Amino acid sequence: MFTSTEDSLTALGRKFQRVRNRTERLCEPLAAEDCVVQPVVDVSPPKWHMAHTTWFFEQFLLNDYLPGYEVYHPRFAFLFNSYYEGAGERVLRPNRGNMTRPTRDEVIAYRQYVNEAMQAYLSNGQAKTEREQYILELGLQHEQQHQELLVYDIKYILGHNPLFPAYLTEKSHHPELTGSLDESYLKVDAGLYEIGYEGPAFHWDNERARHKVYLADYKIMNRLVTVGEFLEFVDAGGYEQYQWWLEEGWRWVNALERKCPKYWFKIDGQWMVYTLHGLEPLSPDEPMCHVSYFEAQAFALWKGKRLPTEAEWEVAAGLFSPEIPESANFAEQESFRTQSRQGADCQFFGDVWEWTQSAYLPYPGYRAESSTLGEYNGKFMVSQMVLRGGSYATPRDHIRPSYRNFFHPHLNWLFNGFRLAE
Repeated sequence: MFTSTEDSLTALGRKFQRVRNRTERLCEPLAAEDCVVQPVVDVSPPKWHMAHTTWFFEQFLLNDYLPGYEVYHPRFAFLFNSYYEGAGERVLRPNRGNMTRPTRDEVIAYRQYVNEAMQAYLSNGQAKTEREQYILELGLQHEQQHQELLVYDIKYILGHNPLFPAYLTEKSHHPELTGSLDESYLKVDAGLYEIGYEGPAFHWDNERARHKVYLADYKIMNRLVTVGEFLEFVDAGGYEQYQWWLEEGWRWVNALERKCPKYWFKIDGQWMVYTLHGLEPLSPDEPMCHVSYFEAQAFALWKGKRLPTEAEWEVAAGLFSPEIPESANFAEQESFRTQSRQGADCQFFGDVWEWTQSAYLPYPGYRAESSTLGEYNGKFMVSQMVLRGGSYATPRDHIRPSYRNFFHPHLNWLFNGFRLAE
């Protein structure tokens, strides 16, 4: 069971306000029209994210633990539930973009209403049980996940507009590190290692239980694959040569007529890429981003390498980057882009999530909790692949070496890259 690491309810209240404020700051650069559209099923309208993360606190905390609480609107649970079968019926995911009402302003009013109720709950002087503290922390971690999804979705919405509008007009001044970008590998000796989470702080149930794994000798790249390296694959006709692709990946390439990675465009003979700062020339030293598992696997095979397993990744991160470096490019940097990370502490954390060749499956001894909140991870353990390390949209206090992200192998709208192993 979760044990709070916060010193007091006052600290939890401060964290609540900080997390909630950040969601709204992320939406500030958007026009009202940007907040409504849903171009594809994987993308949710920004106002839906704002409302869903609010519903979570109302549904799982206020309804049960704040005496006399009255829900803001009797139909909002139907509109803003995501996939919790135990919480009742809901709008189907492909139909979230059909909801022109409530308006963005009404969603903001809903957030304010729930925020005020949460502050009343936190300041009512009543001791909070371990269960209540767990749900509160879970709600904050859940909202941080949606903040990252929100940035993915904003980029998709703006990046598929023919005008290629910039989300931000001013570029960040996050310094780029200098050093070698030579392709080198870190050697890990064969042996018995432990992976998974163990400790009192918050963690997801899919990180348990900590367990032993045997690994054969392997080598893992000391950095992420770069844009320039992936461009070589594109220029060599990699998207037209079936021998590099898994069968399902080759069908994906041909069905979508893919010739290059997502957000790449060849304009007047020059490769350009859409970023949250607008359309820019490719930056060859930056980590590769927006590649599906299929594309990462094909590149690895083309290079005569492979992707690491999630156990290989976690063990290597523990050996070569035992502390998450201050230079890691996380959400707090507010760079809203990948950064050239030459010589950057082996670059295991930040910038882009890293595909592994591991299927998303339960660890030995895994147990999901029996309540509706138990639907959070376990029921998705099929047909998905594990990613590790966090991205430039991940909050620093949200990530751990044992954190297991997971997505379907064809998806590339998230901030995903990869490194090689052999």
